[in-house]
Amino acid sequence: MRRREFLGFVTPSVLVMAGLLVLPLYQTIVWSLQRVNYGEAGEYVGFANYATALADPRFGQAVLFTVQLTVVVVIALIIFGYLLAVLVNSLGRSKPFVLGVLLVSYVVPHVVGGAMFSWLFNSNFGGVLNYAISSVLGTDILWFADAWPNRVMVALNTLWFMIPFAMLVILAGLQSVPEEILEAARIDGAPTWRVHWHVIIPSVRGVLGFVAIISIMDVLRTFDQLVALSPQAVQLGNESVMLYVFNVAFQDGGQQLGLGSAVNVLLIAIIAVMLYPFIRGIAREARHA
Repeated sequence: MRRREFLGFVTPSVLVMAGLLVLPLYQTIVWSLQRVNYGEAGEYVGFANYATALADPRFGQAVLFTVQLTVVVVIALIIFGYLLAVLVNSLGRSKPFVLGVLLVSYVVPHVVGGAMFSWLFNSNFGGVLNYAISSVLGTDILWFADAWPNRVMVALNTLWFMIPFAMLVILAGLQSVPEEILEAARIDGAPTWRVHWHVIIPSVRGVLGFVAIISIMDVLRTFDQLVALSPQAVQLGNESVMLYVFNVAFQDGGQQLGLGSAVNVLLIAIIAVMLYPFIRGIAREARHA
C-alpha cells in the first residue's frame, strides 16, 4: 500500500478519534483546574477542585463502592463467561439460537434493562425473585432501601447485561485452541478439568485478559442502571463515581463543572491503576511471542 493511500485511509479515523476523545479529554483537564459556571469563562483555581474531591467523604464512598463492584463483577464475568462459553461451544445446530437469546441483555439499553431487572425485585411489579427469596428466607428483603441488598441487585444486573460480551469473546478464544493439543491431552488420560486448567485456560489467557480490561473500564463507568436500580444511591452509599460526577456537576443545584471534571480525571487515573497489571501481562506475553 502506498503512503498516500495509507494516509487517505487512516486520516479520517484519526480526525474522528481526535474530535471525540483527545479534544474532550483536553477540555476536561482544563476545566478541572478552573471554577466553571455555565455560560461564563472559567476562573483558574489550580488543584483546588482535586483537593475538594479528595476531601469529600461522599467521593471516597463512591470510589469504594465502584471499585468493590468492579472487582466482584469482573471476577464473576471471567468465571461464568468462561463456563457459559464452554457450554455454548459444545452445542450443535442450536448454537445460533442460543447465542441470539443470550445477546438480548447486551443489546438492551442499560436504563431500560435496569428498569426491567428491577421489576424482578419490586413487589409492585410482581417481584418474582423477591417473592421466591423471601419465601425461602422467611423475611422480606428491602432491595431498594437497604445498602447491601441493593448492592447485590446492582451487581447481578451488571453481570446480567455484560456476560454476553465476555462469553462471545471467550468463545472466539476457545475456537482458536488447536484441536491437536486437546486430543493429545485426552490421549494422555487427562481428566476434563485438567484439560481446561492446564491446556485451554493458558491458551486463552490473553483473551481472558482482554475481557478483564474491557470489563474493568465498563464497570468503573457504571451510571445508567443506577437510575432505575438505586434511586436512593446517595443515602445508601451506593453512588458510583460517574453518578457522583453527574450529581455534583448537574443535579445538586450547583454549577460545579470544574469539580466534576476533576473527578473525571481522577476516575481516569483509577482506571489506569486497575488496568496496569492486565496490560503489563498482555505486553509480556506479546514480547515472549
